[in-house]
Amino acid sequence: MIITPLFVVFFTIVYILVWIFARTIDKRKWVTFLISLVLTPIIYFYVFYPFINIFCSYHHQKYFDAEAWKEKPALRYEMSDEMIRDSLFIGKHKNEIQSTLGTSEWYGWDDSIKANSPDKWNYNLGFKPGAFNMMQECMEFVFKQDTVNNVTQYQLKKTFEEKQ
Repeated sequence: MIITPLFVVFFTIVYILVWIFARTIDKRKWVTFLISLVLTPIIYFYVFYPFINIFCSYHHQKYFDAEAWKEKPALRYEMSDEMIRDSLFIGKHKNEIQSTLGTSEWYGWDDSIKANSPDKWNYNLGFKPGAFNMMQECMEFVFKQDTVNNVTQYQLKKTFEEKQ
């Protein structure tokens, strides 16, 4: 178990609450400390920590790896921040992008030609973990003269079809 400042604060709060409760039953402080020592990890790891994971949008960050990109498409969102922040693909040719990331999953819409443009490649990144997350992460590569000019990440609302 790693002792973090949050854990210490939680331990202190639980200790005070248990001390107030246990004082009505027994006046020994070592009993209060023992009960707090047992209850705090249970409350922290089985009550508080799951709530934090459900309602906070935290996910692991990974360095870009072409093999992982192709093998685990549902976890691509973990690599997307580095790809955009470090401009890994800006200035690369279409052939390099296709060999590294694979064939694009769909073309993006271009208003100037009123159709899907072969110069806007889109890739699905998967869903970030979270209890109420219905947003699918996507990444778009915009090409000018067959080289990457811009990389953007966006979200699509996922809708599920009803069976009829």
